[in-house]
Amino acid sequence: MSRGDLGDRARGSLLGLAVGDALGAPAENLRPSEIRRRWGRIEGFVSDDPAGTDDTEYAIFSGLLLARHGSALTVTHVERAWHLWIADLDEGPFRGAGFSERGTLENLRRGLAAPISAQHRHAWSDGLAMRAAPFGVFAAGRPDEAARLVAVDGRVSHDGEGIYGGQAVAAGVAAAMVGAGVASVIAAALSVIPMDSWTARSLRRAVAAAQRTYPDRLTGERAVRSAVVVGGYPWTDLAPEAVGLAFGAFAAARGDFRTAVLTAVNMGRDADTTAAVAGALAGALHGASTIPRHWGEAIGPVRGTCLPSMRGYHVLDIAELLTPDDADEVYKGARDDAGTPEGDPARGAGTGTEYAPPGTLSAVSPITGATVVE
Repeated sequence: MSRGDLGDRARGSLLGLAVGDALGAPAENLRPSEIRRRWGRIEGFVSDDPAGTDDTEYAIFSGLLLARHGSALTVTHVERAWHLWIADLDEGPFRGAGFSERGTLENLRRGLAAPISAQHRHAWSDGLAMRAAPFGVFAAGRPDEAARLVAVDGRVSHDGEGIYGGQAVAAGVAAAMVGAGVASVIAAALSVIPMDSWTARSLRRAVAAAQRTYPDRLTGERAVRSAVVVGGYPWTDLAPEAVGLAFGAFAAARGDFRTAVLTAVNMGRDADTTAAVAGALAGALHGASTIPRHWGEAIGPVRGTCLPSMRGYHVLDIAELLTPDDADEVYKGARDDAGTPEGDPARGAGTGTEYAPPGTLSAVSPITGATVVE
């Protein structure tokens, strides 16, 4: 596999995340019956101006941080970035987005440091899972390394099941990046988390339900939902539930991008996140060419609605920053999943790409031609 092949898979994963996020956003927190009542079955964008949410913006945030530090990433790097790019800046109307992010920001502003900053009521949320795909892209073929790095990132904001959800997603993407089959992607996700964890049990139940035969698509989606959804619980951002639904959609679709994303969207709940994760997995498995062109073309630079400091970045810029330079090293790592890429940590530990935070320099996006750092 050449760097070009890896680049296509990297673009597929992160563009797939953004597409899934934008497709799922209108269905977030809705039941399938509510989705059908409003739109019938969602088969594409239901808005003339589709846009991603905190899922895409936080994935870009983590991707930029990873591009700068690579495998040398530490909790201190992550904590400083949260202060520099989020906590110490004026926030947008979403005020940092989800409950886990809000709790983290409140703790950081009170002077608490990681891992104490993650001691809030939503440390089990899917807020790490939604930003985990870049770690799998960077650590292509090395699920253990992807899981290690995303846990470093997550210690600032999450704990327990919240960490496990992020690790499962990162490891799954890492396996998909080197062409692992659907079953191997799922196995990689399960291999990096405790087998008796809620996340692992939920993932296994969802996949088992997805692999059965049903008389129609709706019945299959109901079975996957029933296997993992916590009925009556008011919040839909449970990491074990969202990760289970995303992998269930991926398994039901046998890795097909369009089917995986739309299955996740039409199951509702935290639909922007479940569709983003399903899209990241399927996009990494098959590359950017598998994403319907009109869906991909609808994704522009993020607006900074949740994270103003991320405004102007495009997920394809992040994919370029994180694509491994040496395909041979990727395969060496895939064989033994040990060691770290060589390189200057300040240049992305082997990515060969420098990044400076907003406010320090100007750069032109190779994707959009727009200035992305101001």
